[in-house]
Amino acid sequence: MRHRKRGRQLGRQTKHRWALFRSLVTSLLEHDRIETTEAKAKEIRGFTDRMITLGKEGTLAARRRALTFLRYKHVVSKLFDDTAPRFKDRNGGYTRITKTRRRVGDGAEMVAIELVAQAQPAAAGKPDEAKAKPKGKAKPAAKPQAKSESGSGAGGDSPASAT
Repeated sequence: MRHRKRGRQLGRQTKHRWALFRSLVTSLLEHDRIETTEAKAKEIRGFTDRMITLGKEGTLAARRRALTFLRYKHVVSKLFDDTAPRFKDRNGGYTRITKTRRRVGDGAEMVAIELVAQAQPAAAGKPDEAKAKPKGKAKPAAKPQAKSESGSGAGGDSPASAT
């Protein structure tokens, strides 16, 4: 009987299972979103939360502990420099699991596991410009003018009408 035995075996030996978990967590922290089976995603949630907590700690000892689990140094650097600061005000629950599809070969339930706080690709000044663009009505006003010019047939400025 398996009473009170936690964790899924996933049909693998212990070393293979740990290698799988390390690879999945490394990929998740590198890409911020991966697609895998539901059982694997549920298993790596705890490991991912633990790594982000180490990143929030920010000490040299925490960085070394993260290096023992994660596969690549550049992922550890990204974790400590970019990922962990996004979660400074959040206590746990750093991942989200969303069901996506059934796998074609065996019908396994596939899910997307992603980090809750999305990365900010733009600099601090650029989001302000992006917010200003939807408020301005310069683009919608330009579109009806283009339609009226093409409909009149007189548009001598465009190369398409000249030929």
